[in-house]
Amino acid sequence: MNAFWRYSLDFYAQPGVMPACLALQDQHGVDVNLALLCCWVGEALDAAALAEADALVRDWRAEVVQPLRAVRRWLKGRDDALRAEVATQELAAEQREQAMLYAWAVARWPAAGAAPGRHAAANLALLGAAPEASALASSACAFRGTP
Repeated sequence: MNAFWRYSLDFYAQPGVMPACLALQDQHGVDVNLALLCCWVGEALDAAALAEADALVRDWRAEVVQPLRAVRRWLKGRDDALRAEVATQELAAEQREQAMLYAWAVARWPAAGAAPGRHAAANLALLGAAPEASALASSACAFRGTP
């Protein structure tokens, strides 16, 4: 388990973070893992760096994560036991996506994650001007978690 994944689990459990992330995902099409990277990395991203990170995980997200999410959502109320199994696989796929982003970030910035929350607002602004991004940035600045 890498530092980015640990941070994400702890941060996601904070009040208001999950609803902000889900709104970014469901209403604005934002990859939550990229949003979490923006909060965790502690470095100033620019549009090119964010595009590079997105390109790194785009196929994985489209071919693995999103289909698993769609199946999990479709199963709600239909087959809860299978839905739980699919949710476990979806979480494992999200963890793999984060592992790719983690490797990318630490190769670029060896101290990535040492100052989580730093630059979160500017980094998240690159994902769009959704009010949920501002709320997430505020939460990230307040939460330091485990580096």
